[in-house]
Amino acid sequence: MINFGIKDIIDILLVAFFLYETFLLMRKTGTTSIFLGVLSFIAIWILVSKVFEMRLMGAILDQFVSVGFILIVIVFQKEIREFLQALGSNKGLGVIKNIFKPKNKDDIDENISFIMPIVLAAMDLAKRKEGALIAIQQTIDLDRFVETGEIINANINSRLIENIFFKNSPLHDGAMIISDKKIKAASCILPVSNDHDIPKELGLRHRSALGLSQETDAKVIIVSEESGTISMAYQGKLFHNITAEELQIKLVST
Repeated sequence: MINFGIKDIIDILLVAFFLYETFLLMRKTGTTSIFLGVLSFIAIWILVSKVFEMRLMGAILDQFVSVGFILIVIVFQKEIREFLQALGSNKGLGVIKNIFKPKNKDDIDENISFIMPIVLAAMDLAKRKEGALIAIQQTIDLDRFVETGEIINANINSRLIENIFFKNSPLHDGAMIISDKKIKAASCILPVSNDHDIPKELGLRHRSALGLSQETDAKVIIVSEESGTISMAYQGKLFHNITAEELQIKLVST
């Protein structure tokens, strides 16, 4: 008979919490596939060594496991350091509080006030047929794309957004990245989607927006220089030729 007590429940909860936090870390850095690959390897190792008790194969996998942890630490040393710093700071406690904190009307109003200058800027740029590409960070970190552009770190302002994407501005090419309710950088380089289903009349901005939405969970706004239409890419989908009201709803909603 298997004895299952409080200690076992705590053990399972701790493992689940560790796996969940590790998954969030991998998701933030865009390396979820590596995390799932490591979990798959561990599952195979347990089946071979513990369940089926295959000695030779188990011995080989044991050697991989013994050095695997060191390799993971070497490969992800930057991410592990950031994770431990966040866990030991007030930010780590804030994450736990946010899990149990329900959204209230003030949070929604604050989100709308943060979104409105972006929507207004997109409207004005569309009227003047000035192209724009704006990526708004969600849960997955966009720092590796921020580093490809010019750092700004300014408060969100519709006039500033419009000036950056003015045709004669040196920063109008490339993407603007917004995170933590700040304009982090402009003239950033985004990954280009190779999706063959994208209409041929859509240009590089639309392909870049879709490419970023396929790699991350960012919401990417596109203003077409040719047609003056507004589009948005999110979760690998392109919402083409939407109104300002539709854009606001999509940006506010989770």
